Amino acid sequence: MSDDHLSLPLVLINLLGVAGIVVWHLQGRDRPTARLIVQILFFTGMTAVLGFSGILPHRVDETHLKGIVAFLATSARVLWWTHLAWAAIGFVRIYIVLERRPREARLLQDLIVAVVYLGVALSIMGFVFDAPIGTLVATSGVVAIIFGLALQNTLGDVFSGIALTLGRPFVIGDWIQLSDGTEGRVVENNWRSTYLLTAAHNVVVLPNSALAKVGLTNLSRPDETHQITLTVRIAATHMPHFVEDVMRAALRGCEQIVKEPPPVVALKAIDAVAIEAELQFRVAGPANRTPARNEVIDLVHRHCKESGLSLAMPPQSYLYAIPAPSEEPRSRLSGTF
Repeated sequence: MSDDHLSLPLVLINLLGVAGIVVWHLQGRDRPTARLIVQILFFTGMTAVLGFSGILPHRVDETHLKGIVAFLATSARVLWWTHLAWAAIGFVRIYIVLERRPREARLLQDLIVAVVYLGVALSIMGFVFDAPIGTLVATSGVVAIIFGLALQNTLGDVFSGIALTLGRPFVIGDWIQLSDGTEGRVVENNWRSTYLLTAAHNVVVLPNSALAKVGLTNLSRPDETHQITLTVRIAATHMPHFVEDVMRAALRGCEQIVKEPPPVVALKAIDAVAIEAELQFRVAGPANRTPARNEVIDLVHRHCKESGLSLAMPPQSYLYAIPAPSEEPRSRLSGTF
């Protein structure tokens, strides 16, 4: 093909490519469907011009082109591959949606977009600039190994973040407790780390790789209600059923606890000194534990005082009578000193 024969189609392809970029940006991010339609229209127009002109975007056969025409041919192919990538990404952003799982959908979209960009970049280098793809892939593999060894901790955090996102052991807003005792509400979760807001109003930053290795308890599932147990020791001079009735009355008067399911009074043990009762009740959430426990203790004390119940001493304060050692008769020594 002559340079004059290709000049007009190449100019037209470049104009369509630049115009498509401008219109795509003018659409704005809040109109993804309109952006995709514009992208498809301009990409279709560029492909039609390439087809009618006999130009193949995946083959470099115009090596005889010189000057401005060679530049137009290169830029036309680059724009065509770029619009192809954007059209594919537009489909991914709109149609790959996981219902009620926006974080997983976003993660899957980002992974596919990264693959699309990588494939298009390699295609441009190989089909437009005639670079040796095999050598590039081999070189990039060596570079990837070097970077992987240098950034293994960061990559561990990233892949652990992917695993946590797909496994969904928690979401933003959940209250979790780690096996080492760390406890707080999840306020942020990204590719590298998770942020917890503790009850002391401090932010704890946990690398995802460390978080994936420790056991955690999600206190917000299946709901935010949280069970608390409180042990009370009553003097054994009172009847057990009377002790149970008084404890139930104390729990019924508490406004800080959840009424459904109802609180439970479990008589756990009895000895010559005390009746041990365990009060089991739920609160609306982990943040309500302290005020609820305080109210229950106050009401238990009031009801015990009004009902004549006496609190028993803790087991570690028991006094045991230790027999005094027997005195052996003194041996009489013969003689005087």
